[in-house]
Amino acid sequence: MKPKTFSLKGISFLFFSAILLSFLSCKQKPEIIQPELGVRSASILKEDGYQFKDLNKNGQLDKYEDWRLSANERSLDLLSKMSVEEKAGFMLINSLNMVGTRAAENSEGKLNASDLSEDGGGGAGFGQNRPVNAEPGRQGNRGGAREGAQNPEGAFIANMGRPAGTTKMVKEFHNRHFILRANESAKVTAEWANKLQELCESEPLGIPAIVASNPRNHITTNASLGTSVGVTVFTAWPGELGLSAMRDLPLVREFADYSRQEWAAVGLRKGYMYMADLATEPRWSRVNGTLGENSEWVAKMMREIVLGFQGEKLHSKSVALTTKHFPGGGAGKDGQDSHFEWGTAAIYPGGMFENNLIPYQAAIDAGTSAIMPYYSLPEGTEFEEVGFAYNKAIVNDLLRKRMGFKGIVNSDTGILTRMAWGVETLSKQERYKKAIEAGTNLFSGESDPEILIEVIKCGAVDLALIDTSVVRLLKEKFELGLFENPYVNADEAEKIVSNEKFRERAALAMRKSIVLLRNENNASPVKPKTKVYFESLPKSSGGRNSSQTQTDGPNIFAENNNQYEIEFVKTPEEAELVLLWLQPGGNSLFRSTGEPISVSLSKCGVDVDYVNRISAKKPTVLIVNYTNPWVINEVYSNDTKNVVGVLATFGTTPDALLDVITGKFNPTGKMPFSTPVSDEAVENNKEDVPGYLEGDGYALFNYDEGISY
Repeated sequence: MKPKTFSLKGISFLFFSAILLSFLSCKQKPEIIQPELGVRSASILKEDGYQFKDLNKNGQLDKYEDWRLSANERSLDLLSKMSVEEKAGFMLINSLNMVGTRAAENSEGKLNASDLSEDGGGGAGFGQNRPVNAEPGRQGNRGGAREGAQNPEGAFIANMGRPAGTTKMVKEFHNRHFILRANESAKVTAEWANKLQELCESEPLGIPAIVASNPRNHITTNASLGTSVGVTVFTAWPGELGLSAMRDLPLVREFADYSRQEWAAVGLRKGYMYMADLATEPRWSRVNGTLGENSEWVAKMMREIVLGFQGEKLHSKSVALTTKHFPGGGAGKDGQDSHFEWGTAAIYPGGMFENNLIPYQAAIDAGTSAIMPYYSLPEGTEFEEVGFAYNKAIVNDLLRKRMGFKGIVNSDTGILTRMAWGVETLSKQERYKKAIEAGTNLFSGESDPEILIEVIKCGAVDLALIDTSVVRLLKEKFELGLFENPYVNADEAEKIVSNEKFRERAALAMRKSIVLLRNENNASPVKPKTKVYFESLPKSSGGRNSSQTQTDGPNIFAENNNQYEIEFVKTPEEAELVLLWLQPGGNSLFRSTGEPISVSLSKCGVDVDYVNRISAKKPTVLIVNYTNPWVINEVYSNDTKNVVGVLATFGTTPDALLDVITGKFNPTGKMPFSTPVSDEAVENNKEDVPGYLEGDGYALFNYDEGISY
């Protein structure tokens, strides 16, 4: 018999076929990686060499416990196991508190700061804890001290919806979504988060909690309670407007990524942030939380922020974002805010409603996990005149169908009770029905699901809508890996939060956020040995990492360890150059009265006569901290002679400012909005039109303006 022979061609075919089959086999069987499991009370199940948590304690592996399955498949399985009561409680989110440092110190050792609070948090959970790092330095909410319902902000928020104690919210109300407004150390926050998750794990289905917060990483002077936590232990970056002024998208991504690491380290996995609203109305009290007035630039910023916090898709190290406040809160009539009955209307006299949608579309395209509609109702448009969370044409038709959003719609706090604009005559049951049918999935400011349970059980809403909401909420938790490991390492959290690398990059951002607007006769950089008087009006703060100190009495910055070659003096009379850092303090959100709003300096806490007396005698550099587009014509116009320089800040440190003024750092910042030239310009502006489109004669400083040395 002749031996078999094989052609080279045949061998090649078989060889490459084997490689192809091997490749296809590899593609069909992706590598399965065992995730780390965090366990307190649940047993561990073993199957096929892998480990799983027996969350419902039945001794077998249910689909929702199997991390190898998709988030959608797991969500549907868990949904089938949830009662109506559990589903209803799952659709509510409210403030939750811990015992806190202050109460622990007064307990004679009986309590720890990180213990779960069982007293309902004193209203809405404000003011129970000692502010962290509230020394002069980080510009906080007027020093950072918060006394809950004893101040207008606390009283307003407290009346939006009162939570119960932690155990009752978890066990009886079946709540698993919470807002942390307390301001504690990284370790205390992490320990508290672990205790909360341990309580949730002990429940029959073992569904973990998700804890949200407002921003914690910015220097801010006028953020209102409920919009920003203010002074915290987290790395301090410029205010949101300052991030925009940097004009540095890679650094914005770094900010988001580093902030994400800090949040995740302490167990905060959901951010009520960031605002995609446009700063088109200069009087609006929330301009400080926006990224400016240009929709295309804000869209680019939103993309970087979402990707930095979440990644290309949600994963076990992500912080899920809730982008606010759809379809834009910046076009309030006369600059009033829709927290109040005198500010309910969003109007579009310039016909620029569509312009407001551009940043939200960018956030959606980047994968934002949730979107929060604002309280406002649209006036004079094609849409029903009801609050946006109740507005089916806005939420379902526009946001979901046209813009393609598939995530969670999270109402703003208090729409069912206090800010029910356009539906005031409806009962709470009817408000639930209308909002759910409009497409709202999660209700903020609510803990007790009794009324929602009633709405479901009487058939007022289609159960399919309830199930859709619950599945959306469950998927977020599964994608974040919370069912596998919701716990954090409190000791590691202390090392991650505000570490040296993060602080160094934030320090660069502080400097890049400063805008040089005028520099007459090259007054800056200031020459060495110049005698400089540097005062802040009203009182500023030096930043937690600042080397500056302040004297008692006037807010004068003293010499700082020979860091600068200039000589600081204690009176204007001694000075060759005066630096006046104006920090207007008006237009606080929750102190609104409905009266006409002014953004002139004299109406916002600045002693303009004092400024003018000094600048009349000495060459003066004005530095203006912008939380709104202030009108500064009381102290400066292009014809002012003795003001030799003007700079804009948006939440920064004295060190950063002095680095710019002395030439250690060449300014590169650009204005994130236009500033009106006069009160008349403000009154004549169109609420939905950005300043750069308002026409000639509107602006003193233009959008994107800024010079370098």
